[in-house]
Amino acid sequence: MIIVLARDATEADIGAVVQEAARTGAAPAVARSGDATVVRVATDGRGGVSGRLRALPKVRGVVEGDLPYVLASRDFKAEDTQVAVGDVVFGARRVVLMAGPCAVESRDQLRLVARQVKEAGARVLRGGAFKPRTSPYAFQGLGEDGLKLLAETAADFGLKVVTEVMAPEQVELVGRYADMLQIGSRSVQNFPLLRAVGRTRKPVLLKRGMATEIDEFLGAAEYVLAEGNDQVVLCERGIRTFEPRTRFTFDVSAIPLLKRLTHLPVVADPSHATGAAFLVPAASKAAIAAGADGLLIESHPDPREALSDGRQAMTPDELALLAPALRRLAEAVDRTL
Repeated sequence: MIIVLARDATEADIGAVVQEAARTGAAPAVARSGDATVVRVATDGRGGVSGRLRALPKVRGVVEGDLPYVLASRDFKAEDTQVAVGDVVFGARRVVLMAGPCAVESRDQLRLVARQVKEAGARVLRGGAFKPRTSPYAFQGLGEDGLKLLAETAADFGLKVVTEVMAPEQVELVGRYADMLQIGSRSVQNFPLLRAVGRTRKPVLLKRGMATEIDEFLGAAEYVLAEGNDQVVLCERGIRTFEPRTRFTFDVSAIPLLKRLTHLPVVADPSHATGAAFLVPAASKAAIAAGADGLLIESHPDPREALSDGRQAMTPDELALLAPALRRLAEAVDRTL
């Protein structure tokens, strides 16, 4: 059992919890991480122990079992969390469409895409300014110039910005231009980075790693939550399996599973999950049917000329043709788009 205390809990408050927990016969252990203080105790929760602990001052919640995540758990918070990025809300009835190029290449490219994805129903502009590439010789992004273009373009078209941050020292810079900070799959267990974005209080889009188990994924979210930032959106983006026909294997079952295990919103990235633009429509529909709170789709005006991940990018025209079908499907599961 794990007992979570309020941030302003005093040593006396913690001592009272430890004393009550010790009545189970086990030795309680106090652990601290960022703003979170927890007391762990080996007990099955029977005999009214959890009820007595919940009644103590400064106890925020009690989680049965001994999970690698606590604050992200449904046991800790039963109701769904909604994450607001300005007037865009993740976890509400409306499914959020995020779209844009894998990488910001130029002002003209970005403005063309922004205008067209906005017309298709996108509310958040995605685009990479810093690109973590497999090869150091591949296009690495425009850096701060790319961030400036994202912020300028999004403001002109009434969109919000989500873009990736790769290192703790980049958090302050990216946070000046972005409305939402993305943690990419390669950084999902970069714990100093997770702590750094947790201290910003900015909304965070946390992508599942290509070989990250569900508990590890929620453990990564816990690092952000433990620093006091509860504005976390989880993103399923496919995992690496034995199958070479797709870039990754889209784990659509992870969406309802995560919705059962955690109160955090869950979105899907069908572009990275499949690695092929012709598969994105079907994967997008599957994600909405499975309960996803949003979609992150790559779009480029000329995928053949894209400097990054052109094979998986839909053209804005293709996205516009897909959008009505996504709206109908969202309505079928009592959502909107």
